[in-house]
Amino acid sequence: MIRLLAFLVVVFALGLGFAWLADRPGDMVITFSGYQYQVSLMVAAVAVVAVVAAVMILWWLLKSLWNSPYTISRYFRVRRRDRGYQALSTGMIAAGAGDGALARKKTKEAAKLIRSDQEPLIHLLEAQASLLEGDHEGARQKFESMLDDPEMRLLGLRGLYLEAERLGDRNAARHYAGRAAVMAPQLAWAAESTLEELAARGDWDGALKLVDAQKATRQIEREAANRRRAVLLTAKAQALADTDPTAARTAAIEANRLRPDFAPAAVAAAAALFKQNDVRKGSKILEAAWKAEPQPEIAELYTHARPGDAVLDRLNRAKKLQEMKKNHAESSMTVARAALDAQDFSTARREAEAAIRMDRREGAYLLLADIEEAETGDQGKVRQLLSRAVRAPRDPAWVADGVVSERWAPVSPITGRLDAFEWRAPMERLGQLIDSHEDAPASAVPVIEALATPTSEKRPVEVIDDAGQGEVAGKDAESHEDHVRPITAAAFAAVPTDAEGVEPAEEHARLPDDPGVDPDEEAEKSSRRFRLF
Repeated sequence: MIRLLAFLVVVFALGLGFAWLADRPGDMVITFSGYQYQVSLMVAAVAVVAVVAAVMILWWLLKSLWNSPYTISRYFRVRRRDRGYQALSTGMIAAGAGDGALARKKTKEAAKLIRSDQEPLIHLLEAQASLLEGDHEGARQKFESMLDDPEMRLLGLRGLYLEAERLGDRNAARHYAGRAAVMAPQLAWAAESTLEELAARGDWDGALKLVDAQKATRQIEREAANRRRAVLLTAKAQALADTDPTAARTAAIEANRLRPDFAPAAVAAAAALFKQNDVRKGSKILEAAWKAEPQPEIAELYTHARPGDAVLDRLNRAKKLQEMKKNHAESSMTVARAALDAQDFSTARREAEAAIRMDRREGAYLLLADIEEAETGDQGKVRQLLSRAVRAPRDPAWVADGVVSERWAPVSPITGRLDAFEWRAPMERLGQLIDSHEDAPASAVPVIEALATPTSEKRPVEVIDDAGQGEVAGKDAESHEDHVRPITAAAFAAVPTDAEGVEPAEEHARLPDDPGVDPDEEAEKSSRRFRLF
């Protein structure tokens, strides 16, 4: 476009010049070798322009003839290079599509047409073709050869990293990622792997520096960077809790400032403050975290903030938590635990049953079994509650990659991934068993009724099909009692006269799901609490 405009400007200038000369007639006289030549000014100007144009054309022809060998060789060289790049492009597309045969063919063709030292992509295509053919050893050798070339070094490290990940060699993968991160901190894959390695080694300061670098280069968003810093600072506070309480307190408070709703950070900060007798500030941090998401660890630390408090004081603190998060199962369970410690069985039972109504889960039934054991010692009811606990959904816990933990950890023990644990109910239990008659199917399995009391006389016994007793089953479902009923006179009347009597054994065997109570231990009841495991 610029050339066209320049050409038009020159033509326009020449036109103006000739027009100016045409408006001003005159003669030009040239005397040469005794001769005098006289021509008009316009003819002289045209002659000069024609001579200059002829000289330029002659110079171009001579230059073209002189450079013709180079021009011809360059034409064929460019044509060969274009064919090579076309083969390289086709090979890369074939490698991406998974066509190993075509990728290998185009690799050889591109290598013949283009020098590999001039085009590094030929090495990449050759490595990709080897991977598609299953020659992983050849691909690794090709990636290792790329490390000698500064231009291909990062590509070679990336290939070796992926091969190490494929083989499951986590240490080698992190080694290659670390080398790449030193050369190019902006690489996300290298930074992520290096961050996991630093966290696995417990180098929390190095991991924090890397997160700051990621934030500075805008690899991750500000919110994600704050989350990672909170996780790393919490892990650092936990590691320094016993050796350097001051540093642990600083790290935990900063983590809580970054993410006030992150429960592990709140717990670490509050624990550090409680050690320094700053109960008021620590309690405020726990209250804010409790409002965001109630967790048992928060409640335990909050109720035991002052070790010298009486059980009634701890009960009052538990009720204060309940006021902050009403109609929540964890609030009711917190009050129930504190009431059980204070021997306030009515409050404990009421709150535990309220927790079951709001969120039927394993821990609520176990807590109710503890209350039943401490208040009445009724082993039958305790066993019934423990049976329901086994069949109830599990309590929320810290879960990461199939691992269930009662305590939070910064990295996954399986994959080493940072911030892998999340607070939720474990889903590893395959389905929920029926723990009440309300969930039982319509057609129940026939149950053989046992005699109310052992007897040595021969009596006919009745086999009662529980499926036909809809009304009785409905009553049992409402009362949640066992499917065992005494034999009545009406049941004996329904037995045919020609029925054959069955002699019961001298000592009746106990049901598999009810081992009973040892007579020697019946008089002496233990006050210990039941736990499922």
